Amino acid sequence: MMTTRRHILLGAAAGALAAPFIRPGMARAAEFSYKIANNQPLEHPSNVQLTQAIKAIAEETSGAVDIQIFPSNQLGADTDVLGQLRAGGVEFFQLSPIILSTLVPKSSLNGVGFAFPDYDTVWKAMDGALGAYERKEIEAAGLIVMDKIWDNGFRQITTSTKPITSPADLEGFKIRVPVSPLWTSLFSAFGAAPASINFAEVYTALQTGIVDGQENPLAIMKVAKLWEVQKYLSLTNHMWDGFWLLGNRRAWAALGEANQQIVAKHFNEGAMRQRADVMALNASLRGDLEGHGFVFNEVDPKPFEDKLREAGFYAEWKKSFGDEAWEILETAIGRKLA
Repeated sequence: MMTTRRHILLGAAAGALAAPFIRPGMARAAEFSYKIANNQPLEHPSNVQLTQAIKAIAEETSGAVDIQIFPSNQLGADTDVLGQLRAGGVEFFQLSPIILSTLVPKSSLNGVGFAFPDYDTVWKAMDGALGAYERKEIEAAGLIVMDKIWDNGFRQITTSTKPITSPADLEGFKIRVPVSPLWTSLFSAFGAAPASINFAEVYTALQTGIVDGQENPLAIMKVAKLWEVQKYLSLTNHMWDGFWLLGNRRAWAALGEANQQIVAKHFNEGAMRQRADVMALNASLRGDLEGHGFVFNEVDPKPFEDKLREAGFYAEWKKSFGDEAWEILETAIGRKLA
């Protein structure tokens, strides 16, 4: 099989990201050689800003803290790497809170369908009481979590067979969802046939017809080249999703307080830069993706939200999360869902 120039370039880029940062004239070898993993391709703003943050950490610690990036599920699928993080095989991991809910159920509170109308509401909630509540739950499960959540974006639905314009279009539809009860429940409420598949296997699942559609933010569709296996893109904005930057507790404790402050500072600053990068990227993505062949359509979210309410989705998840958590969510978004 011929090796394409693109594969060579991506392989070289992957090696560059995975290699330890070495500052010219660095006085000593790294005291802490840590790994950070995520499921995003090299071109995603998360890895661009992680690279910058890691370089700054190495510089400010005089090379004592060396962190290597492993993008694109290089160390395994999300659920596998979460296990590695807990065991200490990986020291840091960027993960969607909705997938994290397989370990920390209430961490997926921000993923309730159609909860957030816009980014202003998202950041007010996630940098405020809702984010603080999720971090408390994550820490109670034995993980370290940074203060600022990274942006993944509002999620949209793509299909290979037809545009999604109303809830009825989802009835019986085979759609890939991440491995999470909340995602499965959301699309089951529409009468769809959701299949839980890790992101590393999404392209192949679409290509081979295991599923006919998927849902993701626009930035992911861009860097994963999903137009090659999908045709229609419906702007449903059905869920906002982010990435908590998680840490192994033992590895974090070993750093000591001074290094912890440096690492946390640069990771949190990286999150804020990444949010701005994703926002800038989103501004140009529709035209870009249309140029690659995606056929876009807008949808009215109200019938979708009404269908979820009619199916008992909100009542079910209010009971699952509990009254305290649900009140925090509804206060954060400024309206009642159930």
